[in-house]
Amino acid sequence: MSPEPIGLVFPGQGTQRQAMGAPWRDTESWALVEEISRHAGEDVEELLLRTDAERLRRTDLAQLAVFGVTMVAHDQARRAGLLTGVAGCAGHSLGEYSALVAAGALSLADGAALVAERGRAMRAAAEAADGTMGALVAAPLERVTELVDGLRAAGVPIWVANVNAPGQVVLSGSRAGVERAALEAPGIGGKLITLPVGGAFHSPFMAPAAERLADALAEVRFAARHTPVVANTDARPYHGDGDWRELAVRQLTSPVRWEESVRTLTDRLGCARLIELGPGRTLTGMIRRIRPDTEVIAVDGPEALTALAAREALA
Repeated sequence: MSPEPIGLVFPGQGTQRQAMGAPWRDTESWALVEEISRHAGEDVEELLLRTDAERLRRTDLAQLAVFGVTMVAHDQARRAGLLTGVAGCAGHSLGEYSALVAAGALSLADGAALVAERGRAMRAAAEAADGTMGALVAAPLERVTELVDGLRAAGVPIWVANVNAPGQVVLSGSRAGVERAALEAPGIGGKLITLPVGGAFHSPFMAPAAERLADALAEVRFAARHTPVVANTDARPYHGDGDWRELAVRQLTSPVRWEESVRTLTDRLGCARLIELGPGRTLTGMIRRIRPDTEVIAVDGPEALTALAAREALA
């Protein structure tokens, strides 16, 4: 493996797809699926192999499915000896839990239990309030923030939920609020695309879920020292010196500062290469827009892992 420091990144909800576990089924790391199922109280193998795409859109099931795949991918990469020199980890929203397990901050058992409870809590909060999300593209963050602040000052419940990459900001709030933002987006040079999600995540609409998650987090132990994990809420790296209970609760109602998190990995932690572990290549695309000079590799299946291993053997 390259002696240069590497960073691991993990995708979140929305990257799930039907039968996404099938490519990993014959790997040694597939055994983790049974353990995750036991601690989550859900048949994760069923979710990864046989659950249809429509059912996988359900918040709690989508989150468990993505967590399961990321954990299998991470473990298989570790077995292949490809994770030497990890200087930091980060995950997008749900992916932060994968990052915490990968960094040694959380056990797999506690990670699975927390993801299951988080998903259930977010689903319940979403069912209690008619909210949604939309991606506002092409407009600069400053103009998007001005638009959202102006709408909220006028009594429209809408907030910035994700700052993903230059020209890509996700908004969250009431359906009427997102529709209003869509109408006004052209005025700041942007376009809003409604996202097929189950609620207004990373907004005050998730306050009931945050309270419920706090109870679950109180029962969990975080490691005193671990590989640095960059937190979504403030884009700062923590290696045992942060209050992950507080950070995880605040994450549900606060924006995901992903663009800043990537810069923390590359600039502050010195990661010369970033590896995305899990379904799809969503984060890879974002990272190439954020830091086009940084190498990023998507490991979305065993074939990609084998190709990376072969390349490293020749290096």
